Amino acid sequence: MLDANLKKQLDTYLQNIVNPIKISVSADDSPKAKELLELAGEITALSSKIDMTRADDSRTPSMAVGPDGQEPRVRFAGIPMGHEFTSLVLALLQAGGHPSKADAALQEQIRNLEGEYHFETYISLSCHNCPDVVQALNLMANLNPNITHVMIDGALFQSEVDERQVMAVPSVYLNGQPFGQGRMTLSEIVNKVDTGAARRKASELTQKAPFDVLVVGGGPAGAAAAIYAARKGIRTGIVAETFGGQVMDTVGIENFISVSYTEGPKLVANLEQHIKDYEVDVMTEQKVSRLTSDDLVELTLDSGATLTSRSVILATGARWREMNVPGEHEYRGKGVAYCPHCDGPLFKGKRVAVIGGGNSGIEAAIDLAGIVEHVTVLEFSDTLRADEVLQRKARSMHNVVIIKNAQTTEVRGDGNKAVGLTYTDRTNGESKQLDVAGIFVQIGLVPNTEWLKDSDLKLTRFGEIEIDARGATSMPGVFAAGDVTTVPFKQIVIAMGAGSAAALSAFDYLIRTPTPAAVLGQHAERETA
Repeated sequence: MLDANLKKQLDTYLQNIVNPIKISVSADDSPKAKELLELAGEITALSSKIDMTRADDSRTPSMAVGPDGQEPRVRFAGIPMGHEFTSLVLALLQAGGHPSKADAALQEQIRNLEGEYHFETYISLSCHNCPDVVQALNLMANLNPNITHVMIDGALFQSEVDERQVMAVPSVYLNGQPFGQGRMTLSEIVNKVDTGAARRKASELTQKAPFDVLVVGGGPAGAAAAIYAARKGIRTGIVAETFGGQVMDTVGIENFISVSYTEGPKLVANLEQHIKDYEVDVMTEQKVSRLTSDDLVELTLDSGATLTSRSVILATGARWREMNVPGEHEYRGKGVAYCPHCDGPLFKGKRVAVIGGGNSGIEAAIDLAGIVEHVTVLEFSDTLRADEVLQRKARSMHNVVIIKNAQTTEVRGDGNKAVGLTYTDRTNGESKQLDVAGIFVQIGLVPNTEWLKDSDLKLTRFGEIEIDARGATSMPGVFAAGDVTTVPFKQIVIAMGAGSAAALSAFDYLIRTPTPAAVLGQHAERETA
């Protein structure tokens, strides 16, 4: 199961185990069960502090990990390889007493949670968002004896996936009921079960002193802006729902200059760590709902909290554009998907459609063709916008069909899941139906600016924030950067450069603008204290 290099790396990690742990394997005579037994045996052989036993579990094959002498609270139903191998390694280390790097206050909040929490997470081994959720819930189970978690490989337990109609990963169940879907951070999960956390956090945020620069957004542009501002020695904050934005949904990145290849989640982790190297007040799981400006720029959050700053940099990015047709929202996560890498394995052996003939759409079709029975690409225009090399690859695949001049008009479903779509042939106006189990929407991006529609900020008809060459917007003291703006090319490296430029412009603005009396008063109070 493990090659020599991987064994060597794992051996190094396992040296950090402090206390004895036990691996319990539930296996039968199936090939996958034999693979899991082999994996467990190889891990056990690497450390004298790991013991392996056989067990009977309701899901087979599966592997439980826990401290020796205790009932295990972390389980892997399936073989935790691929993106989930890191989840297995961390589970071993945490069960063996190696401390987590998660925020200490957050860990204490988890330990103090009352009640019984039994989590189940359906994943696919190709999903790059799933490990974050799995690792968060595994940590919670290790910290609190009233919490358990099992990772379930949807491709291996297809009957469960069908019974629960799981059509997007990660899908999390709590005590048998749907809890959440998609990427979630440890803090988001904890605050969702700890009902008083949001109120306490809102009160804490409102009491914060005014910032010099406050960045809204945790993607490449926002991270670069926060780092550049902090390096100037000014009071810097960053407020965001999560780190990463669209980059988290990017599997392979080959055009980030000086780095031949990386993956979205890895780049996001590096960005987050880089920010922590500076004195930046990071406020995540927070959504901004309103922007106003007087002596200071004020941001109102969904939680009711308010933050103020002498200058603000908006870097809220963009999200996948939706079709906006009947049935799309009703069946989102129930057949309608936006990430082929994550959700593709759930449609193994089934027929699917991809909406969009650009690079993203054709790449999705190529990836899906190796998993599903058949892929139909629907393109609105009479020509494809994808690079010719991608078009040639797609056309060479026996189970990919491309239909041009096709306008999707409806997602059809049976009340529980999508069963197909309706489209119009734009050459003759004829309405046609396509029976598919999955519909992957890949039609571009839309800027995250709905919350700015009632502000004084000037937006284009497409919703982009208008900026000048220095990143300045139509509001004094408010700057913007990245995919949310009128910058013509939406690229990671361009967003980072724009964020850096916006921070430098904000600093230039600050040194040329008198400090408001409210800020001077706050500074005086802090010095007196």
